[in-house]
Amino acid sequence: MGIQQWANAWSHRLTPLQVKRVKEPGYYLDGNGLILVVGKTDGGRSWVFRYKTQGKTTEMGLGSADIVTLAEARQKMVEARKLLIDGIDPLAHRRSQMRERELAALSARTFEECARAYIEAHQAGWRNTKHRKQWTATLEQFAYPKIGALDVRDIETAHVMRVLEPLWLEKNETASRLRGRIEAILGWAAVHGHRSGENPARWKDHLDKLLPAPGKVQRQTSKHHAALPYSEIGAFMRDLRERQGMAARALEFEILTTTRPGEVRGSTWGEIDLNARLWTIPGLRMKGGREHRIPLSDDAVRLLESLPRRNDLVFPAPRGGMLSDMAPGAVLKRMGRPDVTAHGTARSTFRDWAAECTNFPRELAEKALAHALKSEVEAAYQRGDLLAKRRLLMQAWAKYCSTMPATAGVLPMRKRKSVK
Repeated sequence: MGIQQWANAWSHRLTPLQVKRVKEPGYYLDGNGLILVVGKTDGGRSWVFRYKTQGKTTEMGLGSADIVTLAEARQKMVEARKLLIDGIDPLAHRRSQMRERELAALSARTFEECARAYIEAHQAGWRNTKHRKQWTATLEQFAYPKIGALDVRDIETAHVMRVLEPLWLEKNETASRLRGRIEAILGWAAVHGHRSGENPARWKDHLDKLLPAPGKVQRQTSKHHAALPYSEIGAFMRDLRERQGMAARALEFEILTTTRPGEVRGSTWGEIDLNARLWTIPGLRMKGGREHRIPLSDDAVRLLESLPRRNDLVFPAPRGGMLSDMAPGAVLKRMGRPDVTAHGTARSTFRDWAAECTNFPRELAEKALAHALKSEVEAAYQRGDLLAKRRLLMQAWAKYCSTMPATAGVLPMRKRKSVK
């Protein structure tokens, strides 16, 4: 008999048939510390591994013999002995693993749970409810269907790419914001102990190796807001002023103040000072998050004075509340100009006019549009909003908007005198 056969014969004392048939209470040794225990009271049968460590004998249960077969019990015993060889107490090791699983279960959170908790924790610092809605909408539409139900600790780069890749070229601005939101949520989850390791949604030295830069994609795919040529603004404004309705007046005011549609639709009488001829938009309603003061031209003041004051909104909808964001487009469509946008006509048309038809400095026009100056040095020296100078600019713009372009007339031909 070989050494291995002898070892098996010494250790493998039990057979599957014996295990199945044994009824008498007691301890039945299989060898190497593996024991089949038959209980005295209920006759239950279970596997036990008996071992000695640090001079102390310990018994570790390996499961019911009705569920764990003899072969499986022997395999469990071998695994326990391997731990002993490495100086690890198998029972203590198992208890440690159980505690880790319990802690993991307590800290387990799905991505959607973490996202909603993040929004709840940070919404107080956001500018307005629209910001929360944007966060929620993009996550619900693009992220939750693909990774919302995943345990946040299991999310890897491949999962993030599954969300971003289909959007990156067609909706890059949305995808870029979504990536930043996913990164913030995963970072929040890591700080709260729900995951560990590198953030798979980080851009620098990670996703930038897998996706083209947002700026390059947006430059290639962006569509600018269609604008009216400034030479046509006079005729356009004459037609617009003949239109009835609050939406038409809102569009007229938007053009005269070179603002964005949302800023006009949300304007309130509390922001308007007719005596000072000034409209002050609070930072919470501005795209850049900074308060913006707009000097009102004579035409803008006259327009405001002609409006009824039904409630605090300057341009309320006919049935109350704020005008729809579709209202300016509907006015343009009725005017037969679906080829241009309110945003482009109010801002791009003004910017082209200021650059090509006036001597006003570039930075003055940029201030009128509430644009941040690109030069840090320039911005450092121009901390004011140049209100007095912008008042002249806005008055000149309003005057241009009321000026009809000169048309070439047809001169009658003189009758030639007959020579006598």
